[in-house]
Amino acid sequence: MKPIKVGPIELAPTIKRSNAYAFFYAAFFSIGMITFLSIGQTYILNVHLGIPMSEQGAISGDLVFWTEIVTLLLFVPAGILMDRIGRKPVFIAGFLFIALTYLLYPFSRSVDDMMLIRILYALAIVTLAGALSTVLVDYPAERSRGKMVAVIGLLNGLGIVVTNQFFGSLPEQLVKSGISKVDAGFITHFSIAGVALITAVVCAIGLKKGLPFHNEERPPFKELLTSGFTAVKNPRILLAYAAAFIARGDQSINGTFLSLWGITAGLAAGMSSGEAFRKGTTIFIITQIAALLWAPVIGPLMDRLNRVTALAVCMALAMIGNLSVILLQSPFTADGSIPALTYVVLILLGIGQISVFLGAQSLIGQEAPRAKRGSVIGAFNISGAIGILIIAAIGGRLFDAMSPKAPFIIVGSINALLTLYSIAVRIQASKSSEASAAGSVG
Repeated sequence: MKPIKVGPIELAPTIKRSNAYAFFYAAFFSIGMITFLSIGQTYILNVHLGIPMSEQGAISGDLVFWTEIVTLLLFVPAGILMDRIGRKPVFIAGFLFIALTYLLYPFSRSVDDMMLIRILYALAIVTLAGALSTVLVDYPAERSRGKMVAVIGLLNGLGIVVTNQFFGSLPEQLVKSGISKVDAGFITHFSIAGVALITAVVCAIGLKKGLPFHNEERPPFKELLTSGFTAVKNPRILLAYAAAFIARGDQSINGTFLSLWGITAGLAAGMSSGEAFRKGTTIFIITQIAALLWAPVIGPLMDRLNRVTALAVCMALAMIGNLSVILLQSPFTADGSIPALTYVVLILLGIGQISVFLGAQSLIGQEAPRAKRGSVIGAFNISGAIGILIIAAIGGRLFDAMSPKAPFIIVGSINALLTLYSIAVRIQASKSSEASAAGSVG
């Protein structure tokens, strides 16, 4: 039977083009909707609640920290659920949770209110990120895994750019039309909730039903509960978990602290709240455009390289991107414009962020066992949640106390260590292969 293709991507058996197109649509909006909350949150802190700028780094870090505590508890149950009832209902639930988050968030009257609503947001992250990662493993044939990962990365990046740019600039446009700043915040959040509801409907219609394996292959519940953790006996899965730790941390740093740095620097330079919000969103968008353009370059390359070798290259790129912020004093010049050096650093940040994300996804996609994918990827996402939790908690405080550059330097340093670890795993695998070959000959 001739394999079904979408462009250059060969799909796994039983996957239809309509399933792939629905997945592409969901991938476009999923991460964009997750990341926009950081930008919308900054608007609420400044405009709705009037929180001083000197406190916002720690508050933002704490909000992320407690969100990740909840996700840590839920990723494995969500993974087991996907291995039991399928990916489709979990994906739909994710978009419903994110819609409810955006409906409620602008009603916050205190940071405590925001913290409570973040429980819904944590449910959205668990279901959306878990389903996205698992379907990404299910849908491509192995020979096209890197290309599929690149396309999804491209769509994630494009969705982040479009979602954040459109909704990030919406409050300023609404205020210019005569709407109050607070009402502009409500309308912006309600609008993105509406898009989330539409996307849930698309998933309900288009994604494949059921599971990618037969019932007789289904592992028992107890095995699913522990399989994500026992899988670390495979050194490549352990490496993938370590990569998830920093890949999600990298995304969180860019999503939370890059826009916050831009907004607070703009306000400190005397910009209006709307202009500072737009400028802060713009520097974040630049990193996502760079990621968007880089994804189709790195994706096919990963299909040509050993997955571990590819991850080492991706980690090195992320290290360069994050440590390059050392070159900046501020994202803006004295007159509020973006200098050439800032553009270079933002482009390097975007390239590094998407590279390590795609490298980690490609490796776990190759190594996760078919009947336990949801559970293994649940543990993979737990590692990412721990990364966000630690980096956000430490980074938020260092952002306020030392420098806005501190969170990026932390991530860049970890990228450097994991570059070396990737190389070590690759060398060890080569030695094991040589030893096996020598044993066979003997």
